[in-house]
This record gives sequence, C-alpha cells and structure tokens, in this order.
Amino acid sequence: MREKLEKSFVEYITVNQRLVHKICRIYTDNETDHEDLFQEIILQLWKSFPGYRGEAKFSTWMYRIALNTAISLFRKSGKSVQVQYNIDLTSIKMEHEEYKDDEEDISYMYRMIHQLSDIEKALIMMYLDDKSYREIGDILGISEGNARVKMNRAKNRLKSLIKK
Repeated sequence: MREKLEKSFVEYITVNQRLVHKICRIYTDNETDHEDLFQEIILQLWKSFPGYRGEAKFSTWMYRIALNTAISLFRKSGKSVQVQYNIDLTSIKMEHEEYKDDEEDISYMYRMIHQLSDIEKALIMMYLDDKSYREIGDILGISEGNARVKMNRAKNRLKSLIKK
C-alpha cells in the first residue's frame, strides 16, 4: 500500500514540480532558500497526500498546500526559510528538475514581484499561470468575486512598481 502511495505521489510531483519551483522563486531570493522551501513544500505535500481525495485537480490542491507552506514559513522566519524535517523522505525517489531563468526581463519581473505582499505574490503567480478566478478562489479559500477584486489590486500594484 505504501509503495503504491509513494509511486503515485512521485508521479504527480514529477509532472507538477515546476509549479513548486515557481512558488519557491517568488517567495525566496537565493538558491539555498529556494531549495529549502522546495523540500519543505514537498514534505508538506507528502504529509497531506494520503488525504488527497481527488475532488479538486491535483494542481489546485498542490497550489493551496504549496502557497500556504511558503507564506507560513516566510512569515515565521522573517523572510528566510528554515526547514525542519519530521519524517524521512529518502525512500521517495524523484528526479529533480532544475529551474533557472537567465533572461533579464524575467529576472526584473521577479524582482518587482518580490516587493508585493504574500497574497499579491500568489495572485500574480496564478494570473501568470492562467488560472481562472474560480480556481484562484478555490486555491486561496475565497469567493470568485473576491479573487477578482484582489487580483485587480495586485495587478495595479505591480504595474505601479514596474513604472517606477
């Protein structure tokens, strides 16, 4: 049973790990913190995976846990990630996909996004991933209408940062 669960988890994560890297990129500003946050998100996903019932798309469920993990670690640690492992994940074998971008425009955009609040960062990231307002609301646990309002404010704030 555990072996089947691990295999299923690894398959889901392998397909969706870029999403975790995007979240890490938005909430960290160096490679070490990125890797630490990535590992912590994977750990939290693994701990929660037995409760995944498939009622929502895996990526939606994953987004919610990853964002909550990033935001709570970011707030607790005062803008640096400190990971504490409670379980051994060494039995889970997963290919690690490097996530790097060297383009100047993308780097500039990430620097501007780093200046946003935690929720604004999440909103902008989901907007860039073409998530619908309904999906954004589901992920953040807010109504679709509230997601629209918050998204509008986040986009306006990002525009004003870019104009400076």
